[in-house]
Amino acid sequence: MNEAATPRQRLLRVLVTVGPGGLWLLLFVLLPTLFVLLASLMRRGPYGELLGPLGLHNYLRLLEAPYLEAFAQSLWVGALATLLAALLGYPLAFYIARHPRRDLLLLLLLIPFFTNFLIRVYAWLVLLQKEGLLNALLLAFGLGPYAFYPSFAAVILATVYTFLPFFVLPVYASVERVDWQLLEAAYDLGARPFRAFLHAVLPQTYPGLFAGSVLVFIPAMGTFVVADLLGAGRVVLIGNLIQQQFGLTRDWPFGAALSVFLMAFVLLALYLYRRLQGERGLEDLV
Repeated sequence: MNEAATPRQRLLRVLVTVGPGGLWLLLFVLLPTLFVLLASLMRRGPYGELLGPLGLHNYLRLLEAPYLEAFAQSLWVGALATLLAALLGYPLAFYIARHPRRDLLLLLLLIPFFTNFLIRVYAWLVLLQKEGLLNALLLAFGLGPYAFYPSFAAVILATVYTFLPFFVLPVYASVERVDWQLLEAAYDLGARPFRAFLHAVLPQTYPGLFAGSVLVFIPAMGTFVVADLLGAGRVVLIGNLIQQQFGLTRDWPFGAALSVFLMAFVLLALYLYRRLQGERGLEDLV
């Protein structure tokens, strides 16, 4: 048996195994985040440069009506997209998990990821515009044309389409681990199909539901490409505001403040949800 490793050897092992990943996180996650936080406390100079002194003036601007409206609309888009993704993706995950050709169905679900995200959004623009394929199909039946684009509905449709696989895959992973004997036991105890599913199967898929909801809600709130292309200025999300500050107006301090606010909101929401889930788990144990 080898002798116990010395502290120096243990430190060397840690540096070899954890060091590269830790250095990557330090350089490309922690330091950029600290820079954004510092920039959010500074002022914009006449040429777009960052100037002192430090203060909370950029965060106070977030209380102005246009930015509160954009944040509220971001919440609404994220919540609605998550709800629609759940209504579509939850049964789809069960269908794929129970299908004998589920490998093929998973491949079909992932095929859109083989195409650039921007190209997929432009495809929806081509489909929904007044001279697009959808209106051409409706005109063949004597209907339309309708103004599907630009509109809030077009933004929601493309957002759900874009992030639906992010919801389906975690739920599919949970369905794969479902203990179906619990469902049979519920039937044996006289439960009807809906009640049996509600008490025996649904709780087992909570981890997938939570993960899928987070993976849809967070990017749906912060994305700006879909709202820019399919909303044409009618739908302004907090992601659009951030993009404008770093692009058009070159107000980096205020853009950094918007970014920090969005990060803080997402982290707080995740923390509160995990606390609620933990308390609920403790109640179940008791």
